[in-house]
Amino acid sequence: MSPLRKTALVAGVLYLLTFVSIPTLALYSQVKGANYIVGPGPDTAAIIGGVLEIIVALAGIGTAVVLFPVLKKQNEGAALGLVASRVLEASTIFVGVAFLMSIVTLRQAGAGAGALVTGHALATLYDRIFLQGQSFMPAVNDLLLGFLLYQSRLVPRVLSLIGIVGGPILLAGYIAVMFGLLGQHAPLAGLSAIPVALFEFSLGVWLVVKGFQPSPILSSETRDASAAAATNPSASRRP
Repeated sequence: MSPLRKTALVAGVLYLLTFVSIPTLALYSQVKGANYIVGPGPDTAAIIGGVLEIIVALAGIGTAVVLFPVLKKQNEGAALGLVASRVLEASTIFVGVAFLMSIVTLRQAGAGAGALVTGHALATLYDRIFLQGQSFMPAVNDLLLGFLLYQSRLVPRVLSLIGIVGGPILLAGYIAVMFGLLGQHAPLAGLSAIPVALFEFSLGVWLVVKGFQPSPILSSETRDASAAAATNPSASRRP
């Protein structure tokens, strides 16, 4: 397996790993409830949700870092911007997890009814930082990545266009929620995130299954080796 194929494979796996937090919508339903701090039951679901979100944050940084050596050949500034925006996105995820885990800590400490207002405030803060970190920042990330991939032709341009188009759609949904035109959990707000999710999932699958396409930004030697390995996989295993 060539170094470029390994890079594509790792990046693809990391992109697919960013989808492990999908169950958190259900896992966090109790911890964000009005009376969670004084209610019965285990905290396992909230803790598992926090762990899944941490995995997503680390995987998100990993996608940008792994792709940076390749994308910088197209535009180093934009590639560095992608790394920075992924790190910022991950930072907001970590802070959001800290807010919800603080509610769990208050409950475990037996804070009681006196901490209900604090619990509500922490849950509200989580919703607000989720809006910034997992609505606004992904739009920025996918616009940068979409343009880099479109210009470099590392993946099919149709796939790159999904990111380029999906970013503004998600950004429009974010702005609508910020100005109160849509509720944060309204169906339309959720629909605005579908193109971005489709782009990242499709990109992950493509990189795992196909890897990079021959591109002008790759050296002729590497391009030829990648094409040979793709057409004759057994050749790469010969001594």
